[in-house]
Amino acid sequence: MTIIHPFLVQAAGIFGSISNPTKYASTNGEGLFVFLGNILKLVGTIAGIYMIVQFIMAGYGYLAANGDVKKTEAAWAMIWQSVLGMVIIASAFVLASIIQRITGIQIISPTIYGP
Repeated sequence: MTIIHPFLVQAAGIFGSISNPTKYASTNGEGLFVFLGNILKLVGTIAGIYMIVQFIMAGYGYLAANGDVKKTEAAWAMIWQSVLGMVIIASAFVLASIIQRITGIQIISPTIYGP
């Protein structure tokens, strides 16, 4: 006889049930594009967070420079590199959406199947 803890019964009711994700597997070759789309979203999110941190650090460095030319240039270089990085990430999203428009495969907004 199996005894189920009451907490586990409540947790199953709150979170739902787990279904087999393999039944949603793509058979027409879109699996790679869905995976790349998810990776692209993750990298874009991490890059955005990193850019905000870099801007804050560069702003602090600029304020702490107190007229020192080298520190001011280093702060401006950090801001420029952050902006350039976000331009590269944004262009990757634009390129992915153009590929999505041409091929019809959902790259930017894939349907994520799982528990």
